[in-house]
Amino acid sequence: MITESGEQVGILTLREALAKAEEMGLDLVEISPQAKPPVAKIIDYGKFRYLQQKREKDSKKSQVQIKVKEIKLKPNIDTHDFETKLKHAREFLVKGNKVRITCMFRGREMLHLDLGVKVVNQFCHDLSDVSTIESPPKLLGRAMSTTLAPSGKRTKPVIKRSEKGEESRAEDENT
Repeated sequence: MITESGEQVGILTLREALAKAEEMGLDLVEISPQAKPPVAKIIDYGKFRYLQQKREKDSKKSQVQIKVKEIKLKPNIDTHDFETKLKHAREFLVKGNKVRITCMFRGREMLHLDLGVKVVNQFCHDLSDVSTIESPPKLLGRAMSTTLAPSGKRTKPVIKRSEKGEESRAEDENT
């Protein structure tokens, strides 16, 4: 048996250990039941659970969740629409999210799959500086999709204030 301060009391029977814990006004908690003899500790169980939950919550805060954003294209997309979707995908990748590119085929567009492949490959090529292809383009039914993952370090824009109080965004020189 171990006390709250960490000192070893020795081997006690269950009744003696419970009596000692009750005398101290604390709880008897079995720490290692497989050990010979089993190890028990006298602690405030409510405080123990509270600290344990607090540690778990803190560890969850430090985890980074990566989201998958989806960009939908058509095989006969216009250049301006293509560039707009490319800009959005680049923003998602810079923020650290994955991007799924889906090229949708309707009706007779299924006869010209090569146009869709060309659009998806061009999209991947234009984003190759900030991403890597996680899965190659696959045709599933009437949709061709691929996934891009962010590559390298993320660069955060730094907000610089001018003398007039206006905010302007600039890249950090160190990154």
